[in-house]
Amino acid sequence: MKLSGFDGQTAFVTGAAGGIGQAMVHLLREAGARVLATDHPDALAALAPASDDRVLWRPLDVRDAEAAEARVAEAEARFGPLSLGVHAAGVLATGNVLDCPPAEWQRVMEINAGGTYAVGRAMGAAMARHGAGAMVVISSNAAGIPRAGMGAYAASKAAVTMLTRCLGLELAAQGVRCNILAPGSTLTPMQTGMWADDSGARRVIEGDLASHRTGIPLGKLATPEDIARAAMFLLSQEAGHITMADLYVDGGATLRG
Repeated sequence: MKLSGFDGQTAFVTGAAGGIGQAMVHLLREAGARVLATDHPDALAALAPASDDRVLWRPLDVRDAEAAEARVAEAEARFGPLSLGVHAAGVLATGNVLDCPPAEWQRVMEINAGGTYAVGRAMGAAMARHGAGAMVVISSNAAGIPRAGMGAYAASKAAVTMLTRCLGLELAAQGVRCNILAPGSTLTPMQTGMWADDSGARRVIEGDLASHRTGIPLGKLATPEDIARAAMFLLSQEAGHITMADLYVDGGATLRG
């Protein structure tokens, strides 16, 4: 079955320079959508992407609610009414809660939770005006299971998840669907940056009983495309009666769906 509902549609993607974000931009474009792709200016400078008639790259700090609204407006001015949105921007933080400086806690919450508020609000308002739309927010399986050494990140992603579900409830009457993807360990720079050596992938797959962390039953890490393909389903017409769902895409690592 081929997914439908993308051809000629306008899509908005944050975190587009990251592994999952790049995969999303590629799949949306291949499916026929026109995409305004955003990321932090530093990330765009490192990637140096090129815009064309189907994908327009623009800088965005997701903490800036006014800037998020302006970028959504730009997407609509360039490509037409917004109907598809993917919020993939976010940052990782590691370390025990007792060792987490207040400034680091604030940074993580502002980007992950605050960014979801700013971007979700901007996309939701545009879709509500048109009476239709679908958005997917990339959260984490850490939002639903305690992680030693990841308190700030897990708390921020739990906020991301609940905020998106509340937004989905509020926008349902306007025909707007809001769903969450909760990836597990995925082969992105965010993941590999935590590894000290080449055995990192093996240790994640096997798990670590001492840190109360299960392994991955499927025996492999996700690729960015695995996550992006799941997001494409949630955005598609085939998922037209799904909203407020929290889909775990983690190879069974959290032993929940």
